[in-house]
Amino acid sequence: MPKKTLLHRGDTVRVIAGRDKGKSGKILAVENGRVTVDRVAIIKRHTRANPSKNVRGGILERESSIDISNVMIICSGCSKPTRIGRKVLADGTRARICRRCGTNLDQ
Repeated sequence: MPKKTLLHRGDTVRVIAGRDKGKSGKILAVENGRVTVDRVAIIKRHTRANPSKNVRGGILERESSIDISNVMIICSGCSKPTRIGRKVLADGTRARICRRCGTNLDQ
């Protein structure tokens, strides 16, 4: 069963733990409690050439996934890493808010 999360694809996050601590980027994918962040956790993948699929061989660099607990969303209002809160708006919809300054993170 997949974990519930308040982080979504396209959010800007900062890595708070691990070898890439301090780096930030946009979330490319969220799956099973792990996130893939643009230009963070780069790994080298050795691939064999495959002429039938038109794939060249060599060493490719790509992003690896990291655990969702190792990233924090960056608030657009205060520009700092923050926890995410929930708030019910006047029209009945739920919105994610910054715990530091109260800015709506869904805009």
